[in-house]
Amino acid sequence: MSLVIVGGSTHERMEDAVAAFEAAGFKRIETLDAVTDGDVVLGVENEAVELLREADRRGINYWLAHDGEDDHVVGGTYDRAHHRLDSARRRGELAKHLRSRERPLVTCMAFGYKSGAPADAALVFDARFLDNPYWVPELRPLTGRDPAVADYVLNQPQAGHFLDEVQRLVADLVPLYEAKGMKHVVVAFGCSGGRHRSVALAADLARRLRNVDGIDVDFVTRDID
Repeated sequence: MSLVIVGGSTHERMEDAVAAFEAAGFKRIETLDAVTDGDVVLGVENEAVELLREADRRGINYWLAHDGEDDHVVGGTYDRAHHRLDSARRRGELAKHLRSRERPLVTCMAFGYKSGAPADAALVFDARFLDNPYWVPELRPLTGRDPAVADYVLNQPQAGHFLDEVQRLVADLVPLYEAKGMKHVVVAFGCSGGRHRSVALAADLARRLRNVDGIDVDFVTRDID
């Protein structure tokens, strides 16, 4: 069973986020008393602080998502969110990731520090120690998905050693997260713009982890389409 509580900076943002979870197979409920087996989503607005306190008091396990800007409510959905959403694409990705699952899911994410680090990442790695393809004129318009950029990044000796260590760390930690009930682990790589180095590293880690038995893997670029 997965319960997701969703708030938003406006009524419309909250409703759009709840609709994304419904589209992914979640059943919408209106109160905590309606929590049942299966994946359910509960949208909250003005009563959020009290509802979250009540869920904590009852010992109900839940994920908390906030869609939109800071609502400046102490103890509210933005303040306490496990996941903060800023786009329709992120809503759909999160809904898919928070579904109940038999096997853990590792998401390898690329992001740019200019837009801030992802709040929902379990592990965040800074890729800015690597040489930047941005400064190579023929590579600048490309992304880390393009073979020329991936080769430029991954052929740097320190990149291979770095990914070896990250892969080892992720393999050790995923069972520990799973033992605590966390079936979804986000491993995020950041670079300046989230276009070149971070994309190449996240894609290659996803490729490596797909050879590991017992886990599901996906690859996400937060700041490029």
